[in-house]
Amino acid sequence: MAEAVASAAIPTPTLSPSAPLPVRAVLPWALFVGLLMLVALYFVGAEQGATAVFAGEAVHEWVHDGRHLLGFPCH
Repeated sequence: MAEAVASAAIPTPTLSPSAPLPVRAVLPWALFVGLLMLVALYFVGAEQGATAVFAGEAVHEWVHDGRHLLGFPCH
């Protein structure tokens, strides 16, 4: 019995080549992700002082370490 189980062939799935993604399907997601990245870059890099959208230091304190990690000076 053990020989029959040990010698049984394990079927391997066959992979068919995938079709390339059309640009029309990827473009909206790429634009959305790019916009999110620009908003994140703004908040990390420029959200203080004269260009501040929100008053106070709350956003600055939340992104303070990320600001230094990316090389933005803040003090």
